[in-house]
Amino acid sequence: MDLSNIDYKLLKALDAVVMEQSFERAAQRLFITQSAVSQRIKLLEKSFGEPLLIRSTPPKSTQLGRLLLGHYQRVLQLEIELNQQLAVQSNQVQTLPLAVNADSLASWLITALSPLLQQKNVQLNLFVQDESTTWERMRSGEALACLSNKEKAISGSDSHFLGYMEYVCVASPNFIERFFKNGVNKQSLQHAPAMSFDQHDDMHLDFLSEHFQLSMGQYPCHTVRSSEAFVDLTLASGAYSFNSLFSVQEHLESGGLIDILPEYKVRVPLYWHCWQLGGELMQLLSEQVIAYARQVLK
Repeated sequence: MDLSNIDYKLLKALDAVVMEQSFERAAQRLFITQSAVSQRIKLLEKSFGEPLLIRSTPPKSTQLGRLLLGHYQRVLQLEIELNQQLAVQSNQVQTLPLAVNADSLASWLITALSPLLQQKNVQLNLFVQDESTTWERMRSGEALACLSNKEKAISGSDSHFLGYMEYVCVASPNFIERFFKNGVNKQSLQHAPAMSFDQHDDMHLDFLSEHFQLSMGQYPCHTVRSSEAFVDLTLASGAYSFNSLFSVQEHLESGGLIDILPEYKVRVPLYWHCWQLGGELMQLLSEQVIAYARQVLK
């Protein structure tokens, strides 16, 4: 593969389609027609001799497309920083695509990012998903950094251990009265509604399998893709759930929620992954996130 003659104008069109998840919105972003966007991507594919975009809904990049987009994102960050150092386009907004887990976003991450947002002219593009899948966003080139439970660093990147997110199994007093009046055991758990974030969230599934020999399908389980809604639904007696200690500490102290299995705690390791050639801004971001996370995580 020869990158010496790569046309970044064509690669910019591919990036716009993947980021905007639409040819129409990509065209609006680039101020060109949809047909022009399509033509640029076809020319790029022709130059590499294979497809770079899967024309699905939404469009997705192929494996080679992901590699090229990762390269493009890093080059883009370096170009913007060079322009700023040369006092050219000093007001240009720098986009930071980051892949993060919902529980960190709902608890400590915004505070960690706040100094950077106040110091620099940046805009965030956050991919929010389970910590077991954020690593793939970075590997594919869609994110410049990620919070992940995976320790292994992607080639060309660094992995920094931050600490552990601690999770407790909680329920409201009314829920306990209804489902766990005679204790939390295999029989009562078969009838009590549980909760998971999405199909990648195995925390509840693994816990019930390991400690109570219950498998998926043997108990009711809500799917709720929001950390805040996890807490709200639990407070509303709609389910019992595993929540980060960050998100339920005040409810445990007030009695609104009760730790129904105090002898069990789930600890999830968190790592910050970032590209080694991410540029000055990414270095500053990484330093702030790592320093703050190590203060607040276990």
